[in-house]
Amino acid sequence: MKITQSKAKKMVAKLTVEVKESDYLNKVSDILKKYRKDAVVPGFRKGKTPMSIIEKQYKTSVIVDEVNKLLQDNLYKHITDNKIRVLGSPLPLEDNEIDWVNDTDYTFEYEIGLAPDFDVKVSQKDKLNYYNIKADKKLVDNYCNDIAKRYGKMSNPSTSKDGDLVYCSITQLDEKGELMTDGISNEATVSIETIKEKKYQKKFIGLKPDDRLELKVLDVFKNQTDLAAMLKIEQTQLLNLSPDTFEFKVKRINRLAPAELNKELFDKVYTEGNINTVKEFKQKITEEAENSFLVESDRMLKNDVVLYLVDKIKLDLPDEFLMKWLVKSSEKPITMDQVKVDFPQYSKSLKWQLIENKVLEDNKVEINNNDLLEFTKSLVQKQMQQYGQASVDEKQILDISENILKNEDERKKISNQLFDEKTLVVYKEIFKLIEKPISYDDFVKLATEK
Repeated sequence: MKITQSKAKKMVAKLTVEVKESDYLNKVSDILKKYRKDAVVPGFRKGKTPMSIIEKQYKTSVIVDEVNKLLQDNLYKHITDNKIRVLGSPLPLEDNEIDWVNDTDYTFEYEIGLAPDFDVKVSQKDKLNYYNIKADKKLVDNYCNDIAKRYGKMSNPSTSKDGDLVYCSITQLDEKGELMTDGISNEATVSIETIKEKKYQKKFIGLKPDDRLELKVLDVFKNQTDLAAMLKIEQTQLLNLSPDTFEFKVKRINRLAPAELNKELFDKVYTEGNINTVKEFKQKITEEAENSFLVESDRMLKNDVVLYLVDKIKLDLPDEFLMKWLVKSSEKPITMDQVKVDFPQYSKSLKWQLIENKVLEDNKVEINNNDLLEFTKSLVQKQMQQYGQASVDEKQILDISENILKNEDERKKISNQLFDEKTLVVYKEIFKLIEKPISYDDFVKLATEK
């Protein structure tokens, strides 16, 4: 078998593969002999069928199979041995006409798309912002309030006020204002503070058990997901809800009294018992919040790196070849017009993949099995600590980690996560980062705009 490669034009080269009869004859003969041995043909004993009959029935299909196997193996061997950086996979030229019956030597032609040659040159002249998200007073106070509510006590007062939870039986009314016999009926809790409009909030303030309200639910409850859950119906049913007037009969009032910010609460939240004052408590919350925000800061940096490098490194791609390859390789039938619609995004993604692979290569970013196992163990340990298991047996962590990595999907996901962490270290080293303090609210706004 002989493979020759033409000079590239517009980043596309042609591979010509010449297959001689000698390349496949022995293999085909062996397969046909096996077919003859196992064949049961009327008029002949098993294994005694004339080879001419076997060849007439099977030879062409066997040649096709064996030649295609040779093509598959040798094409990719040629690409690997010659270190050809291809995009997609070889595409057979449509004008390949093969006479499998009469010919014994065959010639096949393929197009291959070539990856561009380029360098990633980044220095301290390349500047990116790194956003240090700060926990401001408003955020810390909100966190404190949430913790106080979480450890608070529930009571059942006689009269409702703002912030209470009003547990009601909810029944659909007919056009006459009577309870519908076959209408929608359910029992649910109404959180006063989640009602958007003040005029409807006020209707739930000052209520006592057995008090009744008649409300048009589509006017009062704007969140359709919550309303569907409250009425215990599918969200699609809200589109044709008629009538939408319901009676709310108060069954009880629930009031959550937040826990006081004192030593008792501090010890419940932080079992090590080192927090003694409100100031220390808020400082601890601030530290934890800002540490948790580092993930968001890193994600923003990665996003900015992608945008910066794709814009800086102007890569050319064999677009026409890639679009043809996408049409041919798609699992579902797809037209060229459909491919053209999504191709700009695909092209951008492919360019980034090439750039990142180059960064990994230049900076020798690799992971081995031991790296992956140690990283998985750290993930398992963190998760266990989140569930309150402060100290876990090392053997148990190892066993859990090894079992996780036996799952190929989990292994791939964790491997990608580890690569992200390692490449992030590289980006932080090769770029000049300008640290920018920012509040969480402003950071969210910035991320949304990007």
